Amino acid sequence: MKNILLKTYQTPYNTAPFSKIHNDDFLPTFQKSIEIAKKEIDSIAKNTEKPTFENTIETLEFAGEQLDRISSIFFNLNSAETNDTIQKIAQEVSPLLSEFSNDITLNEDLFARVKTVYLKKNALNLTKEQQMLLDKKYKNFSRNGANLPADKKEKLREIDKKLSQLKLKFGENVLAETNRFEMLITDEADLSGLPEGTIEAAKQLAESKDKEGWVFTLDYPSYIPFVTYADNRELRKKLTIAAGKKGFQNDNLDNQNIVLEIVRLRHQRANLLGYKTHAQFVLEERMAKTPEKVKSFLNELLEKAKPAAEREFKHLESFANEIDGIKHLEKWDGAYYSEKLKQKLFNLDDEKLKPYFKLENVINGAFLVANKLFDLQFEEIHNIDKYHNDVLNYKVTNGNGEFIAIFYADFFPRPGKRNGAWMTSYKPQYIKNGHMERPHISIVCNFTKPTKSKPSLLTFNEVTTLFHEFGHALHGMLANTTYPSLSGTNVYWDFVELPSQVMENWCYEKEALELFATHYETGELIPMEYVEKIKESATFLEGMQTLRQLSFGMLDMSWHAGDSPKTITSVKDFETKAFEGTQLYPDVSENCMSTAFAHIFQGGYSSGYYSYKWAEVLDADAFEYFKESGIFSKEVATKFKDNVLSQGGTEDPMALYKRFRGKEPQPEALLRRAGLIESK
Repeated sequence: MKNILLKTYQTPYNTAPFSKIHNDDFLPTFQKSIEIAKKEIDSIAKNTEKPTFENTIETLEFAGEQLDRISSIFFNLNSAETNDTIQKIAQEVSPLLSEFSNDITLNEDLFARVKTVYLKKNALNLTKEQQMLLDKKYKNFSRNGANLPADKKEKLREIDKKLSQLKLKFGENVLAETNRFEMLITDEADLSGLPEGTIEAAKQLAESKDKEGWVFTLDYPSYIPFVTYADNRELRKKLTIAAGKKGFQNDNLDNQNIVLEIVRLRHQRANLLGYKTHAQFVLEERMAKTPEKVKSFLNELLEKAKPAAEREFKHLESFANEIDGIKHLEKWDGAYYSEKLKQKLFNLDDEKLKPYFKLENVINGAFLVANKLFDLQFEEIHNIDKYHNDVLNYKVTNGNGEFIAIFYADFFPRPGKRNGAWMTSYKPQYIKNGHMERPHISIVCNFTKPTKSKPSLLTFNEVTTLFHEFGHALHGMLANTTYPSLSGTNVYWDFVELPSQVMENWCYEKEALELFATHYETGELIPMEYVEKIKESATFLEGMQTLRQLSFGMLDMSWHAGDSPKTITSVKDFETKAFEGTQLYPDVSENCMSTAFAHIFQGGYSSGYYSYKWAEVLDADAFEYFKESGIFSKEVATKFKDNVLSQGGTEDPMALYKRFRGKEPQPEALLRRAGLIESK
């Protein structure tokens, strides 16, 4: 069998040839690609010509192109369509990639050339993008040990190798925990309160497992409706506790020691590089700059949100007592009574809204919004490979018919796919040898699947999630830079959420909802009273929601910005202390968030979870600008595209934002939108 991955893909738009890839191809492809990349690096390091921006920095930027491509394909599959074989390969490959990365950053000859160019940067007459690339390359060396003595370089290699394996193992354990739990219900009375579609989906799942009854799992489309609508409190408790103890069961899938080891290794690594903490190391390359600034930002929002959150919680508790005699709210009561109170206050619930949010219509709505704002057109195509039958493939063009991007959309849960929603890239945008390479972008979600009698009907939260990930996708699709490492979402992590979060705003606007929110059976447009209620309810329990987000950011900073983690012996005790100032519900002894907190222990959000709230300030401020001129203002949209979406990481993000907005963002915009201060 020939290895397709080692050849030039003879595919439309140079897309990944998923159907021709065999798992056995991956390891030899990685080994061969690393070998090729090493030769490319060596040729730069041993070049006898005087170091220049072109022969050193630019050449380095495009070295390892084949390795980058195969890495994108493989690790995206490991998240969206994994299996035991792929996970085993990932454990073998990750240390090889970590070692290769260290081979680059710890290569003294190569660093000497990079440093030579860097030290004369002021005399080189570089463009802003070239300056940014040079800064980024130099910092990539200096921040990864290039200035360290030999013994410390070796120590750094060991740490990086261990971290790459631990992060993978953490994610594998969380996925395995999610997949192994199921709750079988055989008494129909226990389904009381659940929507018809949820019951039907649970029945279908049971049938697929050759079981009598209804099966519920920890996948979000199963879990969320159950804890939101099920009248049976004991079963809500069972499911909530199961979700909360992933990685916290003292068994072969336990993540407690992995968490402690990751935190200790990150701290050691930061110290080795001359930083006091991991957070200090990370934040040097963020808009926030320092742990102190992040803590101050979180505490400032906490001060505004906590009184509102406590009032809301008391109101919710008294409501639960009033209707069901529940004197003390527990975590498994939160979603259930929040939904009941929301229905009472606004006469609005997801079951009323879902018929107007058929998945296909919402996708089309996102496309129409992108068309009105950015002149993009999306055409479903069937001539390129997909990695699973559920995936939808689109060709994206602009108003002139020019090819912009390939867009993959993957919406439903399955055993080989991790929970949550994310955007990713199979190929970045860049310009090489005068040729423009366009990107291949993907969004992956876990939405309610169609049943035998109904199409996929989304909750309003799923609608905003789709628009959120689509915002990230637009950031990738509209990229217009020269260098791949500065393209699309390759920006500071506390800036990357701006395009995604700003897109959510259109979901609340009448003008946008009229484009796609039609009843899946009758075609009737969503009633305007529902639109008004969606807007009215947008700030419902916003204090509690804000407090929850802040608690996650504070937990992240506790793990990564504190003194030596060597003294931490209990993950649970440490977490409980971190949550002290933000806790509303009583603690559940069997539960621990950290052991399944994939954002910070598997993904790239360590010392960066605050980014969501930081970017909310940017997005609230940005959307106020849109509203001033009309939410489909071409002028504002063009400014946003030209100064934010297309620029990637080519300039400092605050400079880009100010060029779009004309001024720095105002935190008051977020507080106004959240209803935490009065509107203008």
